[in-house]
Amino acid sequence: MADAPILPDEGEVRARWGGFAWNEDSAEKARVILARYPKGREQSAVLPLLDLAQRQVGAETQTQGWLPVPVIEYVAAFVNVPYMRVYEVATFYTMYNLAPVGRYHVQVCGTTPCMLRGSDDVLAACKNKGLVKGRTTPDGLFTLTEVECLGACANAPMVQINDDNFEDLTYDSTTALLEALAAGEAVTPGSQIGRRASCPEGGPTSLPEMVDANHDYRDRW
Repeated sequence: MADAPILPDEGEVRARWGGFAWNEDSAEKARVILARYPKGREQSAVLPLLDLAQRQVGAETQTQGWLPVPVIEYVAAFVNVPYMRVYEVATFYTMYNLAPVGRYHVQVCGTTPCMLRGSDDVLAACKNKGLVKGRTTPDGLFTLTEVECLGACANAPMVQINDDNFEDLTYDSTTALLEALAAGEAVTPGSQIGRRASCPEGGPTSLPEMVDANHDYRDRW
């Protein structure tokens, strides 16, 4: 279960973010997003606009981004709906951060498939690298959150770090992943044991010719 965020002081938040507005790049993206919906249905754009706002905050703070209250208010005004309607959306989906996070938001899945496959080892690796659930490391680099199912059960255990999934993790591979990120090194998303998509470990056991091409099996029928 996701941990409750520790909200910063409201006065400080309003002093920093009270003048939030789209930058030039975000304004163009917001225009494109709104154009997807009929006139009078601008409220339907709330989810992508909140994501856009969070990414702009992230770019300005060199973090994964979050949604200060004034930013949520700005999005509500942008689509001309009451603030509470947008706040309800922001608090419902864990993809939105309601408190500041680090440059890397490490979301560890603790649901049953991941738990059975070793999510406790993943959390132990995080703990031993100084990450604490619901907190950001003192250097501002990592925020650790335990979340519910992230939809990669076949390749459990897994974590989502910012926009990428890292799957088939062990204690050692999780440690190596965190160390690489801390050192600014490139990392490879997806399976950490070389599994292709969600194939069985060791490779596909049926339709193997489909791995590299759209093979025609009709002559075998």
